[in-house]
Amino acid sequence: MRTQVAIIGAGPSGLLLGQLLHKAGIDNIILERQTGDYVLGRIRAGILEQVTVDLMREAGVAERLDHEGIPHHSIELVFSGKRHPIDISGLTGGKVVTAYGQTELTRDLMDARAAAGLTTVYEAGNVQPLDFDSDKPRVTYEKDGRTHTLECDFIAGCDGFHGVSRASVKDRVTEYEKVYPFGWIGVLSDTPPVSPHAIVYGNSERGFSLCSMRSMSRSRYYVQVPLSDKVEDWSDERFWDELRRRLDPDLASRIVTGPSIEKSIAPLRSFVAEPLRFGRLFLAGDAGHIVPPTGAKGLNLAATDVKYLSGALIEYFKERSSQGIDTYSERCLKRIWKAERFSWWITSLMHRFPDTEGFGQKVQEAELDYLVHSKALSTSLAENYVGLPL
Repeated sequence: MRTQVAIIGAGPSGLLLGQLLHKAGIDNIILERQTGDYVLGRIRAGILEQVTVDLMREAGVAERLDHEGIPHHSIELVFSGKRHPIDISGLTGGKVVTAYGQTELTRDLMDARAAAGLTTVYEAGNVQPLDFDSDKPRVTYEKDGRTHTLECDFIAGCDGFHGVSRASVKDRVTEYEKVYPFGWIGVLSDTPPVSPHAIVYGNSERGFSLCSMRSMSRSRYYVQVPLSDKVEDWSDERFWDELRRRLDPDLASRIVTGPSIEKSIAPLRSFVAEPLRFGRLFLAGDAGHIVPPTGAKGLNLAATDVKYLSGALIEYFKERSSQGIDTYSERCLKRIWKAERFSWWITSLMHRFPDTEGFGQKVQEAELDYLVHSKALSTSLAENYVGLPL
């Protein structure tokens, strides 16, 4: 079997890359080790930068996003028992972020791929990218008890932090990592959001909290917890009580509670692998970088990688130019590190660390106060939140 681009991973980045290449007339096949239902069942991000929304439109799969996505014009910071709005739209010349669940985005891309009759091999076992330093790369995989070989011109590794793509070049990358000393417990519930057009970040003496949404009838909430906590330690009743304690009284009184339909604890980490290109193998999305979810950058960074990579591959096949693929890693990493910096900064600002007491706590409080009263710093936050220019 042969294709022009072999894509490893059928998450949002792999599916979006496949759709953009298909629209440009470039053949591609996606290999995914899990089932399609498993991929759709992963609960992930739901705040899209304009770059990501524009890419979905370019790929021709934004009809439902445009109809159901909910623009957010502001964020709100809660500290010292009070709520402070940041007008991100007004500070960025009208830019917004859009609430639209990653599960829904993935479904849209899957449906478009199926409608176009494109090949996605689910439950592909023992996937191995090979010979990518040559001009004849290939990918082997196991399916239905047989070993298959997929010959190609390029390999796109979109298979996440634990995938085989980065593992296959582990001895050739420099890895940068910061592990945070806490995690988030997140609850998804079929309840109306407490703030339908803003995301609420809370900093209290009890720790961080976040109020977000997926739709007008589905909400996503988080609270900071020690890494030693287990999901079973947190009943729904305990979670809702703790969330209220970390918000201002007015907002706490307006939270509509309900049974959780998903509950999980995720550790927080920052991670970058350099470089992102190895001959004819490219890393994209979580295969190359992880950000703490505080800044809502994970899915959006993956979309940026896909924007650069799809453009580079289209340029190669249409114009026989290698300029885009030669500069892919450098261009991505410039944007990645800026997003890493922003995610680190807002994580440091809003969470309680083991040493957040005394001097550290006073500095954090001063920074928050300066942020909400300084147009310059508020503008910096807003510009990063809606997404820096490509």
